[in-house]
Amino acid sequence: MSDTTLDQLRADVEFLLDRTAIFDCIARHARGHDRHDADLIASTYHDDGVDEHGYAINPGAQYAAWANAQHAASSASHLHNVTTHLCEIDGDVATCESYVLVVLLSPDAKSTTIMNGRYLDRLEKRDGTWRIAVRRSTVDAVISGDASMLGHPFFKQQGYIKGTRDHDDISYQRPIALEGSEPARW
Repeated sequence: MSDTTLDQLRADVEFLLDRTAIFDCIARHARGHDRHDADLIASTYHDDGVDEHGYAINPGAQYAAWANAQHAASSASHLHNVTTHLCEIDGDVATCESYVLVVLLSPDAKSTTIMNGRYLDRLEKRDGTWRIAVRRSTVDAVISGDASMLGHPFFKQQGYIKGTRDHDDISYQRPIALEGSEPARW
């Protein structure tokens, strides 16, 4: 293997490791939202990182409390689904655009709202760790629908697990197993 080929292979591996770390950071942020895990959300921002959601601009460390309060006041549960993810890495700075679908179940669980938008992020690698330096969020479309099926006896008889906004959510169980404490169900 030539030195040029080996150098290219090293560069490719470094790019793939960086790209994976960047997307993992964005995914941890989404998971933190859905579990109302303020520590997890805060861990995705640098100490001087900022988040813009409309006119609300919060330091990264304070963003989680603001976001959790907003979600708790407007929904019974929610899921942030990161879909298309574009990432340009230039040294220790990455510019990312991540499409997101946010599904919000109304407090009475009778309707649902789906918001479509994007996270426009600048992530920086400091001390070997990628975190958000700046996040700007868009809202590009919103639809509403009927969620009454969640309360239908047939659906409830199926016994599907219901996500919770805390560390009791089964996603925190290690290792994932069928044994253990009974999860929340619909």
